[in-house]
Amino acid sequence: MTSYTFELSLAKVSCGGCVRKIEAQLKNQDPNLEIEVTTTRDRAHITTVMKAAEVIEQITQLGYVADLITPNINDASDKKEDIKESKKDNKNDDKASNHPVIETRVAETNAIETDKSNAEESQARESLSELNLLLEGVTCASCVNTIEKALDKPEQIQSLNINFANRTAHLNTSLSNNEVIALIESAGYGASVLFDSERPNPENSASPEDQRAKRDAKEYNQKVTHSKLALALGIPLMLYGVLGGSMSVSTPTEQLIWFIVGVLTLFILVYAGKGYFTGAWKALKNCHANMDTLIALGTGTAWLYSMMVVVLPSAFPTGSAHLYFEASAMIIGLINLGQALELKARGKTSESIRRLLDLKVKTAQVVHHDKDVETAIERVAVGDRVRVRAGEKIPLDGRIDAGQTTINESMLTGEPIPIEKQTGDMVSAGTINEEGSFTFVVTKVGKETRLSQIVNLVEKAQNSKPPISHLADRISAVFVPTVMVLAIVTALVWYNVGIENNVAYMMVAATSVLIIACPCALGLATPISTMIGIGKAAEHGALIRNGESLQQASDIDVMLLDKTGTITQGKPKVVHYQSFSDRVSVLDYVAALEKGSTHPLAQALSQFSANSESWSSESQSREATALDITDFQTHTGMGVSGVLKGEGEGEGEGEVDADGIKQKRILLGNKAMMQHFNIAIEGDAVKYASAWQDEANTLVYFSIDNELTAMFGITDPIREDATSAIARFHRQGIHVVMLTGDNPQTAEAVAKQTGIDEFHANLMPDDKLAHIKAFQAKGRIVGMVGDGINDAPALAQANVGFAIGSGTDVAIESADITLLRSSLHSVSNVIALSSATMSNIKQNLMGAFLYNSLGIPIAAGLLFPMTGWLLSPIVAGLAMSLSSLTVVTNANRLRFYSPR
Repeated sequence: MTSYTFELSLAKVSCGGCVRKIEAQLKNQDPNLEIEVTTTRDRAHITTVMKAAEVIEQITQLGYVADLITPNINDASDKKEDIKESKKDNKNDDKASNHPVIETRVAETNAIETDKSNAEESQARESLSELNLLLEGVTCASCVNTIEKALDKPEQIQSLNINFANRTAHLNTSLSNNEVIALIESAGYGASVLFDSERPNPENSASPEDQRAKRDAKEYNQKVTHSKLALALGIPLMLYGVLGGSMSVSTPTEQLIWFIVGVLTLFILVYAGKGYFTGAWKALKNCHANMDTLIALGTGTAWLYSMMVVVLPSAFPTGSAHLYFEASAMIIGLINLGQALELKARGKTSESIRRLLDLKVKTAQVVHHDKDVETAIERVAVGDRVRVRAGEKIPLDGRIDAGQTTINESMLTGEPIPIEKQTGDMVSAGTINEEGSFTFVVTKVGKETRLSQIVNLVEKAQNSKPPISHLADRISAVFVPTVMVLAIVTALVWYNVGIENNVAYMMVAATSVLIIACPCALGLATPISTMIGIGKAAEHGALIRNGESLQQASDIDVMLLDKTGTITQGKPKVVHYQSFSDRVSVLDYVAALEKGSTHPLAQALSQFSANSESWSSESQSREATALDITDFQTHTGMGVSGVLKGEGEGEGEGEVDADGIKQKRILLGNKAMMQHFNIAIEGDAVKYASAWQDEANTLVYFSIDNELTAMFGITDPIREDATSAIARFHRQGIHVVMLTGDNPQTAEAVAKQTGIDEFHANLMPDDKLAHIKAFQAKGRIVGMVGDGINDAPALAQANVGFAIGSGTDVAIESADITLLRSSLHSVSNVIALSSATMSNIKQNLMGAFLYNSLGIPIAAGLLFPMTGWLLSPIVAGLAMSLSSLTVVTNANRLRFYSPR
């Protein structure tokens, strides 16, 4: 069977979970499919029996975007064969098809067209830009669905996230700002661009958070004013009716008075309720409905019915000529009041972002010709020298070039203990210089600083949706039309029941159904809690990439931990050294082999080799001639090797190259490497190995010319909080497994000291991946914590990958959650926060569902046959306002949650 190899560009693939979904979907069609997705998740290299078009269709069905980058050679052959077949239908073409020159030109033409198409696709991808918008007129989840449909243009808009909680939209698009805004306006809503300090608005230099706060403050003041005005009319009218006043028309005088009241109520609807009626009209013009539609229909119908009673009282049956002006005014007043209170409560959900933004400073003391010049932060460039005095915030990222100090980084990492810094150390914007004065050279400015990246990541994550929100989204899409149908059915039922005053009852029940329904509560149930949960995680030193990771973290039941740098400090040191030869300067060779390596064990060996005290037993001095090592190789998961050229003495006879120069093969690595090269480990080496491994040491062996020459015992101290953090995992019901490339004895000793449930040693990077897949095959939800490049595949495969912030960029990019603190307690904190957030979301959703599923039937008159009681539209309006406020208030409880 023919196989195809090609490369696809990917969009909307935001996490490791998305990659796993794509892989599972494709392997359902082709079990032998091979797929490699880049760490940035924007490209996939695929080998399969399916053609590219079939693969793209499968990926599209999952909601992602895929385009062909590299055409498959077999696809090209197929196309050429198709061309030949079509030409055989014509004799002239048949001759042409057998002509090699024509055939070649056809293939060349196809290749040129394909290259042109690929170039256009590549150019389109490069032209994508990020756009952040403030949305206007968005009142419920139905509005969000409408905007999403209007912007459903995969070719121009590759990703879209709308946050109903703060009425913002974030998208990657090739369209211009005006084109996107025009699409939103065509759906009946408004939008304006959110500018930031790196892309300033010529008319406004405020930060995005300040812009949102300014908009919310303006809207809050408007809502309060409208509420006061409406209630100023509605409350007296309601009290008049409650205290026994006649709410009907029986004399010309009453008719005149109620006509004036009707005109005043119309003013209230036009002024205080203008937004609802305008929103309803725009929705109608665009053939959809939203919460504004329900409010406008309910209050408008009540007013129109009342005015008809005033103008033509004789046209209504006795007992049905009731006036509902107070209902229209009270509903507008209560809904405005409820939304004002909701705005106030909603504003508290962004406190985590505001706290991070408050860490930014506006000026820096730039050193210019030995003088400190106060400079606006936007004008400071990479390479400038900046002075920071005691107690000041560090304005930008950089490297200290003069002075030493102690810096408080708790605002970024959550680490409470100040960190000592000296020349050569890196500093981050937003942290506080506690003592001393120093200067540093700026290395990152603007969006590139660590603080800006944290703010950007948190904002993007807060705009994302966890999977739990999909049910609410589906219900919201049909909610308003369903309620309108229920209101019509309610009116028809009441009109035909044949009881006295049925027209009045019909009016009250239908209006109450329209008013009490609250799609807003459904829309707020998930995003408010998600915003707060992700913000709280950032406060505790964890950056969650998206809502899916937040949700899945609560379901983890197996936690896989890398040993080095995760359970241990990642700062190994040599504590044992034994040489089996007095004729070889082992440490010279070790220093030469490990020169330049960044692996923690290599650095420990290099540092030991450079230590003057370590050379006392060596036959040569530290001033030994530089060694000429060639053919340097890294053996993944085992060690390093090289070939030494020279005339020096050594173990074994060595080999001679073509120029007659003696060569020695030198090896430095673990036991697996020695076995791979058939190096015998015996005698005293076995005794040393057993004793050192009992002390949880990692063993490194050194060989020259196939003979064991020396061995090292290296220890990596266990983190002080590792044992207590693992105990927290156990209390959370999580099975803890350690995966390490170290030897079994060392792994067992570490596991016993920390209380780990299960360990696997002598693992290669692929072995870690296999263990994760094995757990997932059993239906377990797997979390993986790592920090190195070799952990990147495992972090991407795990259901939730946690990267230690001090780890490599590759590991961090592959992970779903980045830990700013090098502590396993941060992982436990994230899991606890995730569980609390999911519980809060479920409470909100359950409350919203119960409210609507109970409120609508009661408003329709479900209790009337048993109690004779019918819900007033005023009470319905109050209940609707309180439902949204209740959801927001419940979500805000998360702000006071502290993981234990």
